[in-house]
Amino acid sequence: MIEENKSLKNHNTFGIDCKARYFTSVSDVSELKKVLSAKPKDLPVFILGGGSNILLTQDLEAFVVHINFKGIEVVYETEDSVHLKVQAVENWHEFVLFCISKNYGGIENLSLIPGNVGTAPIQNIGAYGVELKDVFESCTVLDINDLTEKVITGDEAKFGYRDSIFKNEAKGKYIITSVTFRLTKKNHQIRTGYGDIQKILAERAIDHPGIKDLSDAIIQIRQSKLPDPKILGNGGSFFKNPVLNQKDFDRFYSNFPDAPYYRVSENEFKVPAAWLIEKVGFKGSRFGDAGVHKIQALVLVNYGNATGKEIHELSIKIQEKVKEITGIKIEPEVTIL
Repeated sequence: MIEENKSLKNHNTFGIDCKARYFTSVSDVSELKKVLSAKPKDLPVFILGGGSNILLTQDLEAFVVHINFKGIEVVYETEDSVHLKVQAVENWHEFVLFCISKNYGGIENLSLIPGNVGTAPIQNIGAYGVELKDVFESCTVLDINDLTEKVITGDEAKFGYRDSIFKNEAKGKYIITSVTFRLTKKNHQIRTGYGDIQKILAERAIDHPGIKDLSDAIIQIRQSKLPDPKILGNGGSFFKNPVLNQKDFDRFYSNFPDAPYYRVSENEFKVPAAWLIEKVGFKGSRFGDAGVHKIQALVLVNYGNATGKEIHELSIKIQEKVKEITGIKIEPEVTIL
């Protein structure tokens, strides 16, 4: 069924009440092909999954297709590893928990990231020292124009920091219908070096953590800092953590020697955007119903009736102030429409 002027308030985690000119939901690839072959020719297609990484600032003059593909299957397995093909609208965190229940390692550091599996490759989701590209084998996509299917490998995906081919030259060209991951079954690589992970593990008297211990610690950290979008509208981390070259980092650090940072390569340094936002005074600030979360400054929130434009305007104010005071340009991680 195709609906006209459909409210998307319940289809985006910010809870913004914008409308889609046309809207439909599909549950498999064959249905998707039928819908796209009959789409209104004068309107662009917008693919909507969980709506966790978008900020709607206006009604969408588009044909919005909500995909609802689900399922997990083993496509290859050895004593040491397993490849899982996961349909696009499997909830990301539920997939992480599924893997942990099977003792499949590799994505435990990505626990509690909002959204669905199919959107994860678009921004190369990452947290606590792990990125999607570390476990990505391939994804199956549908070409919107000719309705052919193809497989895109890790090299072809051109992953970068919160970046991929799907945000650049392939933007709007493909629909990701499934993602295949390569995960470990033993000898898991346990990464505990980021954030407060080691502190939580120490509090729990865990000296030799497994993947579930690591996931549980990260869930505790994220729940203590990040608001539940079902209670307080948000899109998770709104800004990327900026990565500075040696010259820019030296200039910044000479002015802010108390700043936390992580070395990501020999000549590159990542500075937490949350620290920068707090440093310039925006943590916990509120402008009408648009605000910055009081615990995690990286999260912009909708206190009830904020418009997407109001949240976007707040994000621009933050960017301008961070640039003015620290000299660093921070960029949105959320897609602004």
